[in-house]
Amino acid sequence: MTWYVPPGPLSCGTRSSHPGKPLTSVADFQRENGAPGLGRAWLAGAPSAGYRWYAVQCLAHRETAAASHLSNQGFEVFFPRRRKVRRHARKTESVLVPFFPGYLFVALDLSRDRWRSVNGTYGVARLVMQGDRPAPAPAGVIEQLQESGDDMSVIQWRPDIRPGESVRVVAGVFSDIVGRLERLDGAGRVRVLLQMMGGHVPALLPEEIVVPARSSV
Repeated sequence: MTWYVPPGPLSCGTRSSHPGKPLTSVADFQRENGAPGLGRAWLAGAPSAGYRWYAVQCLAHRETAAASHLSNQGFEVFFPRRRKVRRHARKTESVLVPFFPGYLFVALDLSRDRWRSVNGTYGVARLVMQGDRPAPAPAGVIEQLQESGDDMSVIQWRPDIRPGESVRVVAGVFSDIVGRLERLDGAGRVRVLLQMMGGHVPALLPEEIVVPARSSV
């Protein structure tokens, strides 16, 4: 994985190779997913002295299962997610997806924990290694990502869009219509010239439902 943490809000222009986010608390994850048993309890933010955050690569579409099984073993897990609008059966819905597809994070003290058991956990492919030891995330990276999330470890993320750019609407009555972004205002809304009815129709839309036309979000 390539680590990069921006100084400001997360966006397409400031993210790593995955649109990622970190986890705030195992308790929140368990309440949402019905996973029993708490892992180690940390204060919000950094793990206890001696512990570092490590990236865990998961099997395809098994991040949630891996997080649940790791927490059941007593590991502190950070599973960041984001909201994504998708179309299904002619309807649009907002769903939670991993912020870093294929990855989550676990807090370990390599001198005390049986960290090799992580690799044998259901849903886990492997710990990300550096030589024969797990590779820690750079100090402060996960903690900063945690601060960007809410109490359910959901990070508010959306691709960067700029005036003059070709964009696509992903929800609402204009869903899947392409247009050109004319301007952004300060109230979280954008003015778009939609390509419809043989011309360009201006529309004022919520910024969160407008993405670059090339985006798969």
